[in-house]
Amino acid sequence: MNRKVNYRKRLKLLKSNLPRFVVRKTSSRIIIQIVEYSPEGDKTISSVCSDELLDFGWELGIKNIPAAYLSGLLIGKKSPKKEAILDSGSRTLKKDSFIYYAVKGAQEAGMNLHASELPVSQERMFGQHIAEYASSKKGNQFSKIGVDKVRNIKEYMDKSIEKINAYGK
Repeated sequence: MNRKVNYRKRLKLLKSNLPRFVVRKTSSRIIIQIVEYSPEGDKTISSVCSDELLDFGWELGIKNIPAAYLSGLLIGKKSPKKEAILDSGSRTLKKDSFIYYAVKGAQEAGMNLHASELPVSQERMFGQHIAEYASSKKGNQFSKIGVDKVRNIKEYMDKSIEKINAYGK
């Protein structure tokens, strides 16, 4: 998919003189980067891919809302920059966007992202919607990771949050 750059929006972000907090979702993971402008080309200061969550005890999906939150929390802990501005690219932000949850995670890790009030739901952030969906399904959609893990997603979230919060201490 080849999207065009909205140069007015980009210029507005660059005029802030802050690094950009960039969140993207691929077909297999979520990628969050802190990017600074340079005349020679943008420079990535720090980056997190949601598959890194596996190192922090996360055993569930890596491209859902809980993974976005945990990835945001992780980049907030890893990044030397503690202030940035949200760059959503050409994506239109809608209710329950995974981007909001990534921002929420980074903010809870101590980053100032110059984002207004975020419409996030604690239930969705901790995967209650996924657990409810898994409980209502019959079949093998969750057979690879196990329905019991999905039903107890909050426990896995808590364990991963604890490990991420201990990062760098």
